Amino acid sequence: MRLLHTMLRVSDLERSIHFYTEVLGMHLLRQKDYPEGEFTLAFLGYGDESQHTALELTYNWGVNKYEVGSGFGHLAVEVPDVYAACDAMRQSGGEIIRDAGPMNAGTTIIAFLQDPDGYQIELIGKNPKK
Repeated sequence: MRLLHTMLRVSDLERSIHFYTEVLGMHLLRQKDYPEGEFTLAFLGYGDESQHTALELTYNWGVNKYEVGSGFGHLAVEVPDVYAACDAMRQSGGEIIRDAGPMNAGTTIIAFLQDPDGYQIELIGKNPKK
C-alpha cells in the first residue's frame, strides 16, 4: 500500500496552481473538468504519480470560500535548506507565517507558509542521515 494523494478544496484554481507550481516548485501533473458534477480536479506533485504522492486540488465551480477547519493541521515538504527556501518562496510571492528556525523543543529547522486559501505548509530541513 502507499498514499496516493491528499485533497484540498480551493476557491480559485488558477491562483492555487500558480502558488503550488511557482512558490513550492511542484509540477501540474494533470487537470480535468467534470461538467456534470460542476468541479475541476488538478493533480500536482514533485514527480510521477506512479512513484510519488500527489496533491489534488478540487475546485467546485462557483464556490469562492472555504473554512480550513480545526481538524486540519498542515502539509509538510522537505527542502534542502529551510532558510534559502523561505527567501525564494517569499520572493515568489509566498506568505511565510513562521520564519525558519529550530522547532519548539527540538533542533530540526522548520518554517511555515500559507497558501492562498489559508492552508499551512511546513517546510522541514532535509535530514542529512537519510
